[in-house]
Amino acid sequence: MELLPIDRRSNLSREEFIENYLKPKKPVIFTDLVKDWPARDKWTFDWLRNTHGDIEVPLIDKHYHDPDKYFKIAKTMRFGDYLDLVEKNEPIDLRIFLFDIFKKVPELADDIIYPDIMDGFIKSYKFMFFGGKDSITNLHYDMDCSNVFLTQFQTRKKVILFGPDQSRQLYHHPYTVMSHFDPENPDYDKFPAAKDLVGVEGVIGHGETVFIPSLWWHHIRYVDGGYSLALRANDSIFTFVKGGYNLVRHQLVDRGMTKMLGAKWRDWKETKAAERALEPA
Repeated sequence: MELLPIDRRSNLSREEFIENYLKPKKPVIFTDLVKDWPARDKWTFDWLRNTHGDIEVPLIDKHYHDPDKYFKIAKTMRFGDYLDLVEKNEPIDLRIFLFDIFKKVPELADDIIYPDIMDGFIKSYKFMFFGGKDSITNLHYDMDCSNVFLTQFQTRKKVILFGPDQSRQLYHHPYTVMSHFDPENPDYDKFPAAKDLVGVEGVIGHGETVFIPSLWWHHIRYVDGGYSLALRANDSIFTFVKGGYNLVRHQLVDRGMTKMLGAKWRDWKETKAAERALEPA
């Protein structure tokens, strides 16, 4: 497996972004895309805790994708108490995942500015993610197939990305958007086809944004405890339709079979992923 550095760009124009990154579906890290956002300087640990610390937030744990706890919330907690845990910069099992904080605190939307770097931003879908040091978002691509602009606040995240043309070597589980391959700790005995992978990697710090193109696989690790905001944009009717198909397939097939068969269904998906990975290209 080879991991190349993600391009890092400042003062990237709309035209250059569209020609060099959006159209060819190439990741890039913007160092200054959100330099004018009030949130960039305002959303500190202390400010979030002091102004919105009393709201209840849903937390997930490492069992989020287990067959018997599929997409279930592990517990809820006061936001301020959870921020205390994250700011200690120690590993914790609990994360806030795909959290629409703007439904609970609508005025926070005034602190972000949608960039004019491209058209098609989906303003009703903006989510925040929080986690402790070394928390992992396992390898997957986003079900709705949108382009994602992930902006980090206060601390750092490491991002590893693979193009959709490498889904087979990533041991893509059928009927899902998931892989069990860990690019930071590759097990080539279990995933031999992954030796041929070529991906990109980079670290985003405070106020930096990584562009994750539609259908690109991503593995994310919290280098430090912290939080980020994801904005989504759609530039293609194909990916819009595929996103709808993924949602139906996930809701009707994968979730249904998981409820009925549990571990047997999971084992079948792992077997099929391994068979496909070793098929001739």
